[in-house]
Amino acid sequence: MRVAIYGAGSLGTILGAYITKNGREVELINRNKAHVEALCANGAHVVGTVNFKQKVVAYTPDMMSGKYDIIFLMTKQQHNKEVVTFIKDFLSDKGVVVTLQNGIPELGIGEIVGEERVLGCTVAWGATLQAPGVCELTSAPDSLTFSLGSLSSVPNKLFYEVKSLLELMGPVERDDNFIGTRWSKLLINSAFSGMSAVLGCTFGEAAKNKKSCKVVQALIKECIDVCAAGKIKIEPVQGKDIVKLLDYSNPIKKAISLFIIPIAIRKHALLKASMLQDLEKGKKTEVDAINGVVSAFGRRVGTPTPMNDKVVEIVHKIEDGLLTPSFDNLKFFI
Repeated sequence: MRVAIYGAGSLGTILGAYITKNGREVELINRNKAHVEALCANGAHVVGTVNFKQKVVAYTPDMMSGKYDIIFLMTKQQHNKEVVTFIKDFLSDKGVVVTLQNGIPELGIGEIVGEERVLGCTVAWGATLQAPGVCELTSAPDSLTFSLGSLSSVPNKLFYEVKSLLELMGPVERDDNFIGTRWSKLLINSAFSGMSAVLGCTFGEAAKNKKSCKVVQALIKECIDVCAAGKIKIEPVQGKDIVKLLDYSNPIKKAISLFIIPIAIRKHALLKASMLQDLEKGKKTEVDAINGVVSAFGRRVGTPTPMNDKVVEIVHKIEDGLLTPSFDNLKFFI
């Protein structure tokens, strides 16, 4: 069984370190040469809520050869068509691509490699690349969970092999309503990653500020409303029914929802959105694949999404150098 993590940045490096640490072989592939060289020379150094070093095998894409049975895909999904077309040539005849990306990328990937060869995985923890070879785990050690599913009603034969690999890091839940789980992750990302990028802050800071927390709440509400209109059942996150906790239909429930939000995100309070990390590096973000998906689905089901629309607009202006990530951007939501 040959396994690769393609796009082994912060999340992928930490996943690869855990898998290797616990006795399985996995190859980490990343186009960042400095990161790959540091991994080869010093191993993966995982800091933050845990602290350990682990020797790993790492390559740049041009060094790839042969075929892989399992490829965990962890690149930014705006490059999916190009990336998946490339890695398809390295996939064995019965191999599977496992997406660990934001948004809902499985449909597009399935068009390239075949829907039956795609598994989707949602990740309930976060990380930041601190330096080449050094990655910070920003979520609590007891929140390192995954949810694994597929678009097909009959999972790929490698489903349980993938599950066993992920379990070397944390608990894995088999998900029969994978689209519902994707939306539960998208709800969190659109609200907290969106505001982290807009404001230039961590998830915890976005929730702590009263004005920004109200915007977070509105972003969550829009996700819940578009899913209700589209008859999508949003799945619980780490055993918590986020719709029951955070949806509201009257002022009392709205006040309770607002109170719960900082508590609900406290295990991930130190997390800084990958979109913000991209903005800080002058890169384009995944905002169209996160908040943009909420907006697009809202148009499809006839449900307005003004807050998600505004996040997309602001992030694109930051990308174009017209704005900077700042709490000053809260004025655009009023």
